Amino acid sequence: MKVTVNVFLKDGVLDPQGKAAHHALDSLGFKGVADVRIGKQIILQLNTDDEDEAKTQAKEMCETLLANTVIEDYTIELN
Repeated sequence: MKVTVNVFLKDGVLDPQGKAAHHALDSLGFKGVADVRIGKQIILQLNTDDEDEAKTQAKEMCETLLANTVIEDYTIELN
């Protein structure tokens, strides 16, 4: 089963990459952008067809390695 994990900074955590991208977009004439936050996407191929098991495994992976849960949140999508 394919699992997509999106990891992003929690609200209130400074995002220097997002600020730089926002500034660059503004400089390029994209004036309608209110804010930019940069995150990462991780795509996993798990050896299971059980959705509950896939979500449980992905959550454990996020809590253990893939996300720094002190400053990051994450979402899990099954594909």
